[in-house]
This record gives sequence, structure tokens and C-alpha cells, in this order.
Amino acid sequence: MDWKPQRGSHLSLHQQILSWMKERISQGQWPIHTKLPPQRKLAEALEVNRSTIIHVVEELVADGILETRLGDGTYVINNSWTMLARARHLDWQQYITSSMHEPNMLTVQLINEYEQRNDIIRLGTGELAPDLLPLVALKESIPQLTLTAKDIGYSEPKGSLALRRVLSTHLAGKDIHASPEGILIVSGSLQALQLISLGMLEPGSHVFHEVPSYLNSVHPFRSAGMRMIPLAQDKPLTEVLHAYPRQKQSLLYTIPTLRNPSGSIMNREDRLSLLEACTAKQIPVIEDDVYGELVFTSAPPPLKALDTSGQVLYLGSVSKTLSPGLRIGWVVGPEPVIDRLADIKMQTDYGSSAFSQHIVRYWLESGMYEAHLSDLKQQLQQRSALVEDALQRHFSHLATWRPSEGGFYIWLRLNKPLVQKNLFSKLIKQGVLINPGYIYDPKDMYHIRLSYAYASPEQLLRGLSILQQVVEREAVTQN
Repeated sequence: MDWKPQRGSHLSLHQQILSWMKERISQGQWPIHTKLPPQRKLAEALEVNRSTIIHVVEELVADGILETRLGDGTYVINNSWTMLARARHLDWQQYITSSMHEPNMLTVQLINEYEQRNDIIRLGTGELAPDLLPLVALKESIPQLTLTAKDIGYSEPKGSLALRRVLSTHLAGKDIHASPEGILIVSGSLQALQLISLGMLEPGSHVFHEVPSYLNSVHPFRSAGMRMIPLAQDKPLTEVLHAYPRQKQSLLYTIPTLRNPSGSIMNREDRLSLLEACTAKQIPVIEDDVYGELVFTSAPPPLKALDTSGQVLYLGSVSKTLSPGLRIGWVVGPEPVIDRLADIKMQTDYGSSAFSQHIVRYWLESGMYEAHLSDLKQQLQQRSALVEDALQRHFSHLATWRPSEGGFYIWLRLNKPLVQKNLFSKLIKQGVLINPGYIYDPKDMYHIRLSYAYASPEQLLRGLSILQQVVEREAVTQN
């Protein structure tokens, strides 16, 4: 928040904050039923002692403006004072709570918020560090673009034809054979999932997914009214699919190469078995391959390269390799499906950034992208080695893990179920932000998704040291 009390004012800090909070309520910025930020957070934002906030809240509670609910927080309530405001302002909270799109879980909201702070060590962020982004090369490439006025206007429904032609050639290098008509340009793979949830499934459809799953930290299918079906970890995917009765429309979502969050790679035999089971059950497959180009050594071919019946919708992106800010990804699939998704995309945003599409086309066509990928993988491998060495020295008595095979992550498993909200909060207070396993599997109290892609080497070592200390204290407390 931008407002802060003026210490040189003739009014006390208490009076200024009291007036400011009343003004936010009366003007409808904090409507009835709004939950106020925690007192400690308000104090930090307003740069005052927490005791000042406590006294202001107590006064507003005494006036009947606020209500404090034990263990839940402080709320703006419906009473004689705020009824005047309610007569002038809509109860927006009613609209918010009754909307169809599910909110992020609180932990994910906090992660999104704290990732914006410069004083936080980000040990879980699924994003490239600024120094890993090819900023200088991107700047130098922009003057090389040959653009007309039409090129930077709205693109056609499926995206820039020039980019789709280049992508068709690029994908052929992965043994994925797709014509430009079978490719849709999207604003990242998450938009692709949103388009599929809106345009390909009826409400109540079944969406199969592995556990742990990236889908549990985002809600495109659940918000569209789909039923999420986790596939049991102790049974092969093919066995579960064969046993499941097909009563509804269904699809399966998978990240076979460098799965988010575990970083695992599905072997070729399992890929073929999965495709066979889905073909037998007539279940479409969404293959999310946004990390596939960051494998350190080698991996089996994408599912789409093994697909002989048009069963697989393939998602790719440059968000994890070139720049998340470009917001360029793609969907590959049968032309009728791509036509349908393109129509929905035109109804939602009228096309992805034309300028970004031209940049991506130039990088793919010129060979700059492949050169950048080679350098990026070397740097990521060095970072993963740094983290694995630190884990070996400081966490061998606390946890287990598998060496990274590529991408951004190490899936750290603590020996005890310590990964709870209390641990997450204590680490934030120590200036360290993690991605706890329970945001990918609500029952998981053991895992932490460690990312070596964002924090600097110095921050990684410092953050892991703090994590070790906090985990050791929690382990002693639990005993």
C-alpha cells in the first residue's frame, strides 16, 4: 500500500491511521465482510509499531465497525455505522465469494505476494533468474526484426503464421510433425489449460492427473466444474485408467519430462503404456512439455512424437527457457481442436502479443534460441550441482532427494512430516520463501520443491542454511 502516516503531522500516528481506515471502509475500498490484513503485516506496511495498529483496531471494534474473530482475523462487519456505507456501495464480497473461479489457496497467494519483495530469498520460484535471461541478446535482436504496421497489429486467430511455420520446423526436430494449421499460439501454457477447460469438456468431466501435480496449485479445470481424479502413486497409471469406468468425458494431464514439482522423467516404456491405455479408453492426453528443452542429458521422445492417433494435445512455451515476460506458448493438436481453441482465444484476448511473437520467431529462425538453450542448460546444471553439494553437506541427516536431471527443481523429502503451514510461516519470517509439497498434494507434509533457477548462488547457500536451522528446530520440537 502506498499510503503511510506522516510523522511530522500535528495528528498522532494513531489518529491518522484511524481516519485512513475509516475512509477506506466508507469509500468502499474495504467493503462489508472484508478481512483486514494481519496486524503485523499492517504495521510493517505502515512502518509503525504493532501496538499502534492494535489500539486502532480495538477502537474500531468498540465502535462496531470491525469484528475480531478468534483464530480467523479481523473483518469489516454489517452494523449501524456501516449500513450507511452499504446503502451507497455494493457488497462486492458477495460477488467475489459466489463467483465460479476458485481462489488460490492462502499459501499460494502468500507465495505470489512475497515473490515481489527484494528482501526475500526465493527457494521455490519456477522462474529464471534475471541474470539467466538473455537481456543483452534480446535487445540486440530487436533492430533485426523486419516489421510492417500490419505485423504489430492483431494477428490471425491461431497466431502469427510466420511463427507457426517456424515452430512446425522446430517441432519436427523433436519428431513432432505438425502443420502450421495444427498449431495455436497462446499466452503461456496456463492459458492453454484454461482454453481447453472452457472449450473441450462438459461440466463434471473427469481430469486425471498424477500426484503430486502442478494442477493442484492452479485451478483452471476445477473452476470450470471438472472433477479432478488423482492417480494413485502406488499403482501404474495404466492400471488405474484401465480400471476406471468411463462414464463422463475425460482427459489426462501429464508432464512426462521433468514433471513439476518432482523433476522426474517418465521412461519410454511407461510413455507407450500410457498412450496405449488412453487410446483404449478414448481419453485425450494433455502433454505439458514446458521444461522438456532443459534436460541436462537425454530423455525419451515426447508423447506427441509417439502419438499415432491424434490422442495428444502438446503444450510448449518459451516462458521457462527464453523469457516469461514474452508470454508466448503453443498448443499442437488436431486441426478441429485447434480451430475450436483459437475461436475461444479470440473471444478472450484477441490474440497474444504480436511483437512477442515476432521476437520468438526471429530467435527460433536465426539459431539464437538453440545457442541460448545450450548456454542456459550449462548454467542451470552448475546451479543444481551447487545445491546438491550443499544438501549433501547439510541435509543428509534430515532429508533425501534425487539428483536433478534438468529443469529448475529438486524434490526434497524431509525424514519427518514437518512441511506444514507453521514451517512455511517461520521461514518467511527468516526471509526465505519455499514451495511446500502440500500445494501440489494436500496430504504431503514431507516435500519441499527447491528451485535453483532463481536465487543467486550466494542466496541459495544462505537460504539453505536458514532452511536447515529451521527444520532442525522443528524436528526437535516435534520430538
